[in-house]
Amino acid sequence: MNGKRGRPRNVEAQKAILSASYELLLENGFQAVTVDKIADRAQVSKATIYKWWPNKAAVVMDGFLYAATARLPVPNTGSATNDIVIHATNLTRFLTSREGKIITELLGEGQFDAGLAEAYRTRFFRPRRLEARGLLEKAVQLGELKKELDIDICIDLIYGPIFYRLLVTGDALDEPYVQHLVLTALEGIRSSCAEEQLG
Repeated sequence: MNGKRGRPRNVEAQKAILSASYELLLENGFQAVTVDKIADRAQVSKATIYKWWPNKAAVVMDGFLYAATARLPVPNTGSATNDIVIHATNLTRFLTSREGKIITELLGEGQFDAGLAEAYRTRFFRPRRLEARGLLEKAVQLGELKKELDIDICIDLIYGPIFYRLLVTGDALDEPYVQHLVLTALEGIRSSCAEEQLG
């Protein structure tokens, strides 16, 4: 009985913590956010935060993802190729939005903060990579791509250039570019598979 009564309070406290960490991140940037400030804004104790998160980086990333998840749905149009184009386009649109630009800040901070680097790898990038893997596996199942596919390499080929432009060259990242990128990469992947079969 006590556990059941406590659960709604736990959920509300977690939501308050996630919202507070996200608001502080937007307002002040990662460096200025502290567990004390999150606790104060969420009106909880620091011990409550540490009960659910190991460190500041983890709670800040979860707060960011809590706010951002609705922006990155996994498409299901019936065509795996279309789904991959839409997924990559949605990701790019998000990364170049006001909220998404926080990711570039966090990537920079992560070069000096191992806890933050681990948090954004496990909480943001790994789930996106698993989504991409699922879409490519679906393409194989639907016969749109061959079974002899190195899916990890394909993910790098499709999504790597997006982050290269975002973080290195600063070149434009718009929908026509992303669509052309994905379709060109998939065409190359199909050609490579065909050549291997002929060989």
